[in-house]
Amino acid sequence: MLRAAIPLRANSGLLAQLSLRCFSSVPAEVPDVEHGEAIHVAPQCPVLLRLPERPWGAMHSLPAGLVSNLAGSEPLRVGIVRDAFLPHDEAQRPLATAVAALGQGRAAVASAITEPHNRLLVDEYDRGHDGRYHLSKGSTDLLRLLYREGVRVCHVPDVRLALTGEYNSTISSLSLSASKQSTNEVMMVAPTAFQFNEQTAQDNHFMHSGTRTTTTSSFEGMTLTQKVLREFAGLHHQLTEVAGVDVNLWQHSSGHGTPDAVFPNNWFSTHAAGEGNGAVKENTLVLYPMKCPNRAAERREDIIGVLKTKGYTRVVDLSGEEAAGRFFEGTGVLVLDRINGIAYVSLSERADTALAEKWVSEMGYRELVTFHSTDATGLPVYHTNVMMAIGSDVAVCCLEAVADPKERQHLLASLRRHHEVVDISRRQMDALCGNVLEVEDGRGHPVLALSSQAYNAFTDDQRRQLRRHLAALHHAPIDNLEFVGGGGVRCSIAEIF
Repeated sequence: MLRAAIPLRANSGLLAQLSLRCFSSVPAEVPDVEHGEAIHVAPQCPVLLRLPERPWGAMHSLPAGLVSNLAGSEPLRVGIVRDAFLPHDEAQRPLATAVAALGQGRAAVASAITEPHNRLLVDEYDRGHDGRYHLSKGSTDLLRLLYREGVRVCHVPDVRLALTGEYNSTISSLSLSASKQSTNEVMMVAPTAFQFNEQTAQDNHFMHSGTRTTTTSSFEGMTLTQKVLREFAGLHHQLTEVAGVDVNLWQHSSGHGTPDAVFPNNWFSTHAAGEGNGAVKENTLVLYPMKCPNRAAERREDIIGVLKTKGYTRVVDLSGEEAAGRFFEGTGVLVLDRINGIAYVSLSERADTALAEKWVSEMGYRELVTFHSTDATGLPVYHTNVMMAIGSDVAVCCLEAVADPKERQHLLASLRRHHEVVDISRRQMDALCGNVLEVEDGRGHPVLALSSQAYNAFTDDQRRQLRRHLAALHHAPIDNLEFVGGGGVRCSIAEIF
């Protein structure tokens, strides 16, 4: 059942009880605010309340009468929401602009409150037997509270529009069977035996032999492998310790014969039942045919064995197509709208047309959008995920790279049906602005993983566009991996759904 925020005119008698200086941070007199609010987010969650008067910290207890007047009942648990960093002389922002109940244990939250300076805190109270609510925990981050209580959160620019179904992720969230665009669990392979790959350099024009001459002086005297590993460790730290992503990490040796093993998303993908608005019928693992022999060798049996323990009841193995000279390199060539069941493929030597059609048929996806893309010299873009990326509500795409007007218009029209489109230039594509990936952070929010090179190449306006739909942009410098390997952050992450 949807419950809107409930405004309530202040009750002076009850408010007087709150004037007690329970904490030294609470001033003797608090400016009056006319209304309070209550939001019933989900049955399992404390009722969220905005007090008519701004609190200056947690209080050891609250009168039950105040809670019942605000909430319309006396729930077992309530949470008093307050602004962490709002200047003392500014009015409290309406709670209804920050969070709204969507029903079925789901809530929309405004992207603005994910900014550190807009953080909302919740002081949690339990109902006692003495006619008061007693503090159980103070200063809980609102987003962490929702995640802890199992509320599925949709991150949106405008909460009011979310209630109308304006956003892709919000529409998806109303269906219990629908999958998410992004996941909190991924697989990565540390570049412990990374080298320049002569085989893939034949058609990957983003690759360069040698190393970045602009690399940090702390890398002086290091081998290429050591430099790339140092950068990769920083990326791993950013994802795991800062963003809270669950990373399954593997390594490789020179004996594996896989210099590009750091890019595992090309040889397998995973898909949860319900993906594509019900298109995928069961949990599925897909294995892909790779163009270069030393990339095909990345399909290690030990890794496949572990993946199969994660509950995939169906395996689609396309690797046999290698013998016929047909290739289709996973989510390198496939950029997926997992919510709506649309597959985008830039056709190339590594993306066979017939295999793209076969993939869509096997997976039950509703639509295939194919096109051709080139770099500034007219050479084909080797992988789709270099020139575009898709999130829950926002997409990044280098439309300039699609020369054919009809293909470009069809691609743009398809993206705009469900996403706000951030159009990047070929120069930004070269900086791997298209090679970015939405993942789910430790609080259940969509965030963007990207390299520092890509982050710095986006304009301020483009970063603001992205932040309207994402809780954060997490980046790390991986200059040598990008320069020598020809792939960025997205290439180094294989999602596990």
